[in-house]
Amino acid sequence: MPVPVRRLLLILAPLAGLALLFGVLLLADRHFAALGAGRDYVLRIALPRAGGQLGLPRIEGPLDASRPLVVIDAGHGGHDPGAGTGTLREKDVTLALAEALKAQLLAQGGVRVALTRATDRFLLLPERAAIARQLKADLFLSIHADSSTNPEAAGATLYTLSDRGSTDEAARLAASENRADTINGVALSAQSDAVSAILVDLSQRESAARAEAFARLVLREDAEQAGGQQAGGGRIDFREQPLQSAAFIVLKSADVPSVLFEAGYLSNAGDAARLASPEGRAAFAAITARAIRVHFARALAPPPASEARPSPVAAPAPIGTATGD
Repeated sequence: MPVPVRRLLLILAPLAGLALLFGVLLLADRHFAALGAGRDYVLRIALPRAGGQLGLPRIEGPLDASRPLVVIDAGHGGHDPGAGTGTLREKDVTLALAEALKAQLLAQGGVRVALTRATDRFLLLPERAAIARQLKADLFLSIHADSSTNPEAAGATLYTLSDRGSTDEAARLAASENRADTINGVALSAQSDAVSAILVDLSQRESAARAEAFARLVLREDAEQAGGQQAGGGRIDFREQPLQSAAFIVLKSADVPSVLFEAGYLSNAGDAARLASPEGRAAFAAITARAIRVHFARALAPPPASEARPSPVAAPAPIGTATGD
């Protein structure tokens, strides 16, 4: 083969390979474009906020900072709709219930209220509890609505932190990145890792006990409504075993009594109708607001002399009273 022809082939061979590769890519692009015609694909990644700062919601109610504060968390939101069927979505139901409860508490006065979200926005689970803690809330209530493949499943449930959830989380909360925190006035930075974990666990257990006491008040108020001892409104309708415990992330705040309120099953026709109706929201708000007010009244009342005893953890300031900070 003459030398010039050989050189020409050496030049054309790479070009032919590139042309073949371009053709393959062009065909693949057309193929995937045809498959994805009319579709939009969005990848959402939850990123930490710049500088780790979380915008805190507005506190409504009395200007007196010594008044007790309840932070109400409407579950889900934004691109996370939660449970639901058809146009009834959990994120909308929980926000409507949270707003109804806030309005009821503010109308009665004496209690300060903050919502973790007042719009259709997304919050990470740890951020919800962090809001309550940063606001120094006296009670944190996270509202949700359940769903099940069994359409007969119905009724509301109140969840508090389980013992296992408390012990598993204690060491993590006392880790080095949280050592600047204080628990019930005790600076963890001044303690060893072992002592910090013990203090966090004790505080978690105390908060869980207060949360369970509040949950039982909600059940009592609902029962009294059923017995006709409360005027107006309907009932919440709880499950046969309405009080449960679990290691939900939003319940793991070490020094804020926290309750997760599953208000009913959106997969159940009766529950869905109740939660979507103004009457159902009014009943939820009235019963829960009464329980909140009784809970705070008990917390503000001094204990009987026979019950006074030293605490193994530095005693927290009485709920709803000024601390001088």
